[in-house]
Amino acid sequence: MSTEPLEQFNIEYQTGKDAFERGQYPQAVQYLAKASQLVDRNSRLGGESLMWLLTAYHAAGQSSEAIALCRTLLRHPSIETRKQAKRLIYILEAPELKSRPEWLVSIPDLTTLDEGNSKIAQVSMTATAKKPKHQSSESKLPFEDLSQINTQDNGFVWVAMGAIGLLVGGLLWFS
Repeated sequence: MSTEPLEQFNIEYQTGKDAFERGQYPQAVQYLAKASQLVDRNSRLGGESLMWLLTAYHAAGQSSEAIALCRTLLRHPSIETRKQAKRLIYILEAPELKSRPEWLVSIPDLTTLDEGNSKIAQVSMTATAKKPKHQSSESKLPFEDLSQINTQDNGFVWVAMGAIGLLVGGLLWFS
């Protein structure tokens, strides 16, 4: 492979991976598809780029393309690529679990709000837990007054030390 297509592959491949990691899955699919066309698909590097393309397809919601590509990768010459494809095909073909809406937490979309908008304060106020009404503004710890703490020695340490001494002595005597 000459250096020019390899450099172009590296640019497209890295740009696709970066787009994937930023959550821009459709752009990642475009870049990774271009990158996979610039390299031999049966090489180790081609298998790696196709695995990234496969995950980008799945993340972009193109499950049928992801499954079809994964099935072709099951016959890839690279052993590592075949192993990864074998693991992924089970995930891709697994039935989708149904969940109830009350099981999910909804996160408000804050992208449309300006920095000076007062709605941000309203959203953050609803997201925080409210304090009980009966609690005073000054919180008191149970032992804020140190005179309430019992510091009298009850002899437990000496009893424990004696028991350990007897145990060690007995072990030495019988060994």
